[in-house]
Amino acid sequence: MNYNEALEFLANLTKFGINLGLERIYELLKRLGNPQEKLKVIHIGGTNGKGSVSSLTASVLTEAGYKTGLFTSPHLSRYTERYKINGQEISPERVARLVNEIKPQLLAMVEEGYEHPTEFEVSTAMALKYFAEEKVDFVVLEVGLGGVIDSTNVVRCPEVVAITNVGLDHMDYLGNTITEIARVKAGIIKPGVPVVTAARGEALEVIKGVARAKNCRVVDVREEIFLNLKERSLAGQVFNLVSRGKTYQDLKIRLLGEHQLDNAKTSFGIIEVLREKYDIPDSAIYQGFSKATWPGRFEYFPGTPPVLIDGAHNPDGVRALRRAFADYFPGVRPVLLLGVLADKEREKVVDELFDLPVEAVVTRPPTPRAGDIGILAQILENKGVKTHLVENPAKALAFGLELSQKYNTLLLVTGSLYMIGEIRPLLAEGRR
Repeated sequence: MNYNEALEFLANLTKFGINLGLERIYELLKRLGNPQEKLKVIHIGGTNGKGSVSSLTASVLTEAGYKTGLFTSPHLSRYTERYKINGQEISPERVARLVNEIKPQLLAMVEEGYEHPTEFEVSTAMALKYFAEEKVDFVVLEVGLGGVIDSTNVVRCPEVVAITNVGLDHMDYLGNTITEIARVKAGIIKPGVPVVTAARGEALEVIKGVARAKNCRVVDVREEIFLNLKERSLAGQVFNLVSRGKTYQDLKIRLLGEHQLDNAKTSFGIIEVLREKYDIPDSAIYQGFSKATWPGRFEYFPGTPPVLIDGAHNPDGVRALRRAFADYFPGVRPVLLLGVLADKEREKVVDELFDLPVEAVVTRPPTPRAGDIGILAQILENKGVKTHLVENPAKALAFGLELSQKYNTLLLVTGSLYMIGEIRPLLAEGRR
């Protein structure tokens, strides 16, 4: 198979859906030589922010001189974005080679009576195999969905575990309450392994309870790491940070929004734990933080009209978006371009957004999970928002830009990461 054929093969695996459990991934990895046992892993879960925390952490480790693998999902525009070493994406040729090597194992498993691994299980196995072959020093591994039975949870003894926060998302799979979801997320906690978290309230209590039972130290970044914001602009955020009695002056991140300050604290907590065993100089933290990017999350494209894109696809994510929008664009009423999957809490997402835009455009994220997007448009209309339904994301973007010029305002594109990934490349590089 060449790269395009490999992508088609992987896309066809989505027919196996989301099938939680670890039996298939363990069996597949055993047939691949258990690459996960050869890796030092930083395992990062949570409802929102885990991608940002992963990116910041990997950037710091790279600046410290370590060969650092980073596995995140889903990708925005290119499948190769999921697998990076020192910030460089895997080559298409290597993806094809990995798929060609793994495919016979999948066929053999099915012939022997095992269920076929899902697309995400195969992607996870590919990541672990790739990083082991490349002999990376660390792997920053982002949880896919949940925790306890997510395919990344084959890692038996990570260096450190992080749980960014816990919100209501993927409730069909994880539970209907914060407590239930927190128990699932806390499933990545391993005996004796330090836990870093920015979770609050009942979620934090669940995480602490699981950590106590497994004899794990908990770093509660809200209580142990203190941050003072000095400067906020569309170029980034500058802050002082205090941890373990030491002050770090004028740290900078490119990531925008107050919620990214919590993510910076969480990443810093991870680095502090790693520094107990490994050499990570202060300079690596400064440089790593300042270089880290996470596209599609409160990302600003100047121009006429300006565009802001943010992959906020659940109620907690949208609340963070609203707070950040008020900080950076006080008093602005944008045109809203929205696409939310049918398995998300569409009404709650709209509840957080409906009073913000002058008009809205609803479009279809490029995935079967999009469902009936007319329902989303109707929810907005019922809230009194003049709403236009444009099925094709590219045409929706063009129409949204026209509306924004008409109102002389900003275009806010938010919702599904599938939609963000479709629209982001269409914004010309010249807008930056």
